[in-house]
Amino acid sequence: MNILVCIKQILDPEIPARDFRIDAAKKEAVRGAADLVVNIFCENALETALQLRDRSGGKITALSYGPEEAEDALRKALAMKADEAVLVTKEGTSFPDPLRVARVLAAAARKLGGFDLVMVGRESGDWGMGQTGGLLAEELGVPFVGLVDWVEVSEPAPGRTVLRVRRQTDRGHEIVEAEPPLVVSITNSEGNLPRIPKTRDVMASYRKPLTKWAAGDLEMDLELLGSTIGLELADLSLPLKNSRCEFISGDSLDEKVEAFARRVREIANRAG
Repeated sequence: MNILVCIKQILDPEIPARDFRIDAAKKEAVRGAADLVVNIFCENALETALQLRDRSGGKITALSYGPEEAEDALRKALAMKADEAVLVTKEGTSFPDPLRVARVLAAAARKLGGFDLVMVGRESGDWGMGQTGGLLAEELGVPFVGLVDWVEVSEPAPGRTVLRVRRQTDRGHEIVEAEPPLVVSITNSEGNLPRIPKTRDVMASYRKPLTKWAAGDLEMDLELLGSTIGLELADLSLPLKNSRCEFISGDSLDEKVEAFARRVREIANRAG
């Protein structure tokens, strides 16, 4: 089983709201002192792939399309025991047009050779568009199943391999069967919580080879990367939130409670 897991590095979504800043001119978040981390749904995807390899064997390649700093995300994937890692370096705008990303990932997948299963995270923790998986499947010309949290390999007949995937729905789960190759987007569940790599594996990951390609190394039309393909970011700003605090006074607790109730009724009447 040849598995390709797409990894995205993002600004730490746990950054305190008071420290989050926007560069209005560039229409992007300002990193500041925030860390760059692996998107959590991508870690769920990698964990799902690792469990599948443990049960059925195979090879896992971690693939990322991003800036040079994304090497750290791939090193973590290697520390978690991915077999190989590939970085396609990204230049220019940081806005992640899903169609552009899908075309680059598809070109990289073709350059890597044959694959049985491609896994992507359900969505990213920064923009949260959740479109890359379906667009990637379209670019590769293979089926797509979304919101998957578990995958297994079965052989119903000699020489025939079938992938059985479980996907989450509003009413529970459903099982989908498909012959490889297949693209799936992975969502989180209790069964695919990312493992924490051991210290020695983290250290060893920096001694492992990591392949780097530029967009020009891929067999694709580079003009497609020169401008936004599928959509355009019109504006990016922080929402304005005004708040006001009033203090209730009174000589006793009963007076304070009565004054508080009276104030609440006044506000409710105005709102109604």
